[in-house]
Amino acid sequence: MTYQEVLAAARGQMGPFCKACPICNGIACKNTVPGPGAKGLGTGFIRNYAKWQEICVNMDTICENQPVDTSFRLFGESFAYPFFAAPIGAMKLHYGDKYDDRGYNDILVPACANSGIAAFTGDGVDATVMQGACAAIEKANGVGVPTIKPWNIELVKEKIDLAKAADVKMLAMDIDAAGLPFLKNMTPPAGSKTVAELKEIIAYAGVPFILKGIMTVKGAQKALEAGAAGIVVSNHGGRVLDQCPATAEVLAQIADAVGDKMTILVDGGIRSGMDVFKALALGADAVLIGRPFVNAVYGAAEDGVAAYVAHLGAELKDTMAMCGVHSLQEITRECIFQK
Repeated sequence: MTYQEVLAAARGQMGPFCKACPICNGIACKNTVPGPGAKGLGTGFIRNYAKWQEICVNMDTICENQPVDTSFRLFGESFAYPFFAAPIGAMKLHYGDKYDDRGYNDILVPACANSGIAAFTGDGVDATVMQGACAAIEKANGVGVPTIKPWNIELVKEKIDLAKAADVKMLAMDIDAAGLPFLKNMTPPAGSKTVAELKEIIAYAGVPFILKGIMTVKGAQKALEAGAAGIVVSNHGGRVLDQCPATAEVLAQIADAVGDKMTILVDGGIRSGMDVFKALALGADAVLIGRPFVNAVYGAAEDGVAAYVAHLGAELKDTMAMCGVHSLQEITRECIFQK
């Protein structure tokens, strides 16, 4: 099954908001909330996608003709590729009635593990969302990354306990979700966290902790001070703040500042294996991809995820071969062209 067949099958399965567009670039869904768009005008999502397309790769085929190695290690765990499924939640609200969060994760988590990658799972107001995600990860032998919303400290610790009981190898928090309106209605309120609060959370976790939602060098330095083992350069897929730079525009300076001290991932508008290559050239160690995995699950369940991972992997391998590199470590800033 090809990814194009998966995408075609997804159309009509997604509810009224997501159109399973041939190119997932944020234009058709724009400011649709509920839906995959943004709470504002949706310019962030559109900009994320557009800026990756402005970067070109440098072809070089005068090199040894040898196999390409896309294997990647994250905090001691081995993966087939340097890309992962991003955390997505509130499936029925945003993507239609076919799957709730638990049903989505029950498909996504093992399908990603079987394809040699991992799924970052979402979180929600309903406690069963995290419970279901952790159960799916436990069944997949701990392959998966529970991603906790920035709730109040007590609730965060409860969710960490749940995740650790499932023997997870790493944890994440999407601190960029602080802009989601429903978090501000919590009692006590959830949202932004201080460095001191994050230190307490990360120390309590006791496993490598990734902070998702870093868009500045200063933010990355604060994450490092808090003890994060890794960060995700992300603006919540462009959903929570208009007039924000694209992740492709800030990645290089963040990687230059802290890339030798922590693992750097990036999210937002990455749609192809070539985009993955560009992100690695700018300094990322790996990437997260969100909405296309929703299309894959809604279109063909486990087969859809396998088809999409194979599609991305083939594009990445072809780009590496055509640019004269044979391992991820060889992908440098010299491999891309920017005006």
